[in-house]
Amino acid sequence: MHERSSVAELAERLRRELDRYSPGGKLPSSRALVERFRVSPVTVSRALAQLAAEGLVVTRPGAGAFRAHSRTAPAPAGDTSWQEVALSADGAADLVPRSVDASGVLVSLAAPPPGVIEFNGGYLHPSLQPERAMAAALSRAGRRPGAWGRPPMEGLPELREWFARGIGGSFTAAEVLITAGGQSALTTALRALAPPGAPVLVESPTYPGMLAIARAAGLRPVPVPVDADGVKPALLADAFRATGAPAFVCQPLFQNPTGAVLAPERRREVLRIAREAGAFVVEDDFVRRLVHEDAGPLPRPLAADDPDGVVVHVCSLTKATSPSFRVSALAARGPVLERLRAIQVVDTFFVPRPLQEAALELVGSPAWPRHLRSVSAELKARRDAMTAALGLHLPDFALPHVPSGGYHLWPRLPDGMQESALTAAALRAGVAITPGRAYFSAEPPAAHIRLSFAAVAGTGEIAEGVRRLRMACDEVLG
Repeated sequence: MHERSSVAELAERLRRELDRYSPGGKLPSSRALVERFRVSPVTVSRALAQLAAEGLVVTRPGAGAFRAHSRTAPAPAGDTSWQEVALSADGAADLVPRSVDASGVLVSLAAPPPGVIEFNGGYLHPSLQPERAMAAALSRAGRRPGAWGRPPMEGLPELREWFARGIGGSFTAAEVLITAGGQSALTTALRALAPPGAPVLVESPTYPGMLAIARAAGLRPVPVPVDADGVKPALLADAFRATGAPAFVCQPLFQNPTGAVLAPERRREVLRIAREAGAFVVEDDFVRRLVHEDAGPLPRPLAADDPDGVVVHVCSLTKATSPSFRVSALAARGPVLERLRAIQVVDTFFVPRPLQEAALELVGSPAWPRHLRSVSAELKARRDAMTAALGLHLPDFALPHVPSGGYHLWPRLPDGMQESALTAAALRAGVAITPGRAYFSAEPPAAHIRLSFAAVAGTGEIAEGVRRLRMACDEVLG
């Protein structure tokens, strides 16, 4: 059972028993709860913390947990209807209205109910995360001289140097900014490159979080189709000519959601087309460290082959570590770097120094390459298990491309099957999936779903999840 499922179940059981205690009454000790419910001390601690956050109990270090006193009646609700006008009014008629919709992102961030298999997750399962190595790195980092002081605004020089070496080419530490996760870096890049109301070219399909960033900034995402070899250069050139867009956002390596890798001949074309259009390419190199064991040599980042500053490069440690290890980098050449730096400073000042120090400790430790090798082997095994299970139980799901990196598959649904109906039926059957509609900025050519194999406990859970998905399909088809 997942740890968070145990926490939720224990919290619910304790919640039902609170009426046994008078306000201010002491609950059983943590040791007694561990023995009674046969759970770990960590589960007890987290369940009590959840109840404390709900205002139902009060915890006192060294004394225990106590039932909270009844809260006073809430104040009467005010009238917030005026906000509908305030939030929908545009400052200028020629700007694209902002649309702040996080639904496409929340699908992969929200934890499913207890007992539901998580095929919609966007991060490594706790069993795949380097938790011990991260804890040791954070402990060592906290003892470094000056670790709790203010870091340089651009990031620690040693960490910037490490990211620069990973990009390759002639990048230097001076051309790298440390940012708080890939999402933050993409937000900074789009705000720097495109004014409100401008079009921005995106792959179709593409990562919903990026579409949400663009729309929240008042930008207009314009889709450019992707096939098994990445974005189609001829259509990219047409889109630049038709829109005059100042930027194109892409994921050349193991693209989300298709898993496509930009073909060698297309790499040169994409850079040439953008350069001739006087536009930037935002390269989201998000899963380079989640390569599968059988992938072979990887192509270099686009930025490594770009001496002219066309590419603004984004890469992150988060996907290969933990959703809470939010350390990433923005790399760029030329005057745009100063604009990127200015926007980041205005938005966040800097990434907390202890986290940067911990990142340095982690990537410099012997545990780091061991972790990457372990994840590489495990992701391949999980990908193969999911591919085989789909072929056995759901042969009508088209899977033309099986990627050698990343953490998900992108099957096309049989003709006539609705994503929304399957998603709802799957949840009733006990498996959470991601509908494909949110990955398209325009009308999708067909119905798809995205199935993640990284957020589950192992290959056994993958087999069971696909079996449940088969049950959901039977329900939808009647």
